[in-house]
Amino acid sequence: MILADVIARVPGASSAAVDAASTSQPVAEIAYDSRRVAKGAVFVALRGLKADGAAFAAQAISRGAIAVVAESPRPAEVTVPWIQTPDARLALALLADAFFDSPSRRMPVIGVTGTNGKTTTAYLLSSILDAAGMTAGVMGTVSYRIGREEREAARTTPEAPDVQRLLTEMIEHGCRSAVMEVSSHALALRRVDGMRFAAGIFTNLTRDHLDFHPDMESYFAAKRRLFEMLDATAPGIINVDDPRGASLVTACQRPVTYGLTQPADVTAGPLDLALGGLTLDVRTPRGSIAIRSRLVGRPNVYNILAAAATAMALDVPLQAIAEGVHALPGVPGRFEVVSTDADDITVVVDYAHTDDALRNLMETARPLAARRLITVFGCGGDRDRTKRPLMGMVAARLSDVVIITSDNPRSEDPARIIDEVRRGITPGAQGARRTEVHAVVDRGEAIERAITMAGSDDLILVAGKGHEKYQQIGDRVLPFDDVAVAQDALARRQQRRSKAV
Repeated sequence: MILADVIARVPGASSAAVDAASTSQPVAEIAYDSRRVAKGAVFVALRGLKADGAAFAAQAISRGAIAVVAESPRPAEVTVPWIQTPDARLALALLADAFFDSPSRRMPVIGVTGTNGKTTTAYLLSSILDAAGMTAGVMGTVSYRIGREEREAARTTPEAPDVQRLLTEMIEHGCRSAVMEVSSHALALRRVDGMRFAAGIFTNLTRDHLDFHPDMESYFAAKRRLFEMLDATAPGIINVDDPRGASLVTACQRPVTYGLTQPADVTAGPLDLALGGLTLDVRTPRGSIAIRSRLVGRPNVYNILAAAATAMALDVPLQAIAEGVHALPGVPGRFEVVSTDADDITVVVDYAHTDDALRNLMETARPLAARRLITVFGCGGDRDRTKRPLMGMVAARLSDVVIITSDNPRSEDPARIIDEVRRGITPGAQGARRTEVHAVVDRGEAIERAITMAGSDDLILVAGKGHEKYQQIGDRVLPFDDVAVAQDALARRQQRRSKAV
């Protein structure tokens, strides 16, 4: 790519300080972070919530940027080519796609969006594609999987150049397909514009991210964009049991529906739900598939239907669908059972961090609990505050014991966050059950208390952080792993039990 190609691809471009000689300069990279610009880069200045990237153009130029793409006019002191555009984010996405030679047109890329279930659905579908011989790369909340390499994910869907770079690396490492979670932030901020999706999946829509989206309609409009991007050949896989599903059917040209309660193209036969996993028949227009999975709970039935419907629509053999679902042992931080047969209690770690996800988690766990259900959870700081009392209400209604603690408090006072959670816990919210409610600010202490106070055959849910290996407190990012903390507490419980015998 040369600078002339950049000018040609920037939407609504008007350029300043561009001469014939400069347009032939080769472009080394498309950059959006002035601190990481390499020599020969084109720097795209994005408008953020707090600052305009154009303010950092001088820094980018000092590091070797040969041109700047920005929404604002060229400052007088800038001498490198300045390409003005009405939408720098769209320009970044289109330039990144072109710079990396459109990897989404060189292998099928499936996008998964929705509030809950994206990660598990992506893992299921990647396992199915692997079973079909279509080795799948994965990009999502837990990690980025590139061939045999697993990288920690900085965000669910990174900025456009990072998306395109990762897809290109997947191809270079032998991947023949890719599954990526597509967040509402990414869709609203145009990080995947210009891509071709071989299929799009909608899992559900519940309250979340209202610290970023003005309201639920804006949140849904962002999700809908994925389906508006699909071409006539690409199926849109839609959960029609979700109230928003029906309107998405009209957003794409090839809808394929799934569900348990509404008429759909892909449905489930009799379900057997147990702590050891799921057994069901998946009924598709191409035939029925006998499924056995080590995943737990009714929400995972939906995830299996979503993955199976997508694979079926992409002509993956039905046998590979069954094999792929069965081969998946589990998903990090998604109903992850961390206790063992040697323990007298069951401890589950889960990422549930919205009121709907917490409700689904506890409704899954409730019938599996031989005795009491103990729930440990918190709410993140600097995020949607309206869900805090709702999560408190749900936890108190469905648990025997609730321990409210810190999640990632960030810049907020964790004790104040806990108080806002407790506002949702009223006698009416607890129903017939008299729920014990405790507040323990330190998350490690909260998990320890739950495991110490539990009686034999109690089931403990540790919710909110799941796979995360850190905790954000103020401006510090500290190592913290719910799984490791719970396992350590279980080991101490076993020692106490051994001494008592």
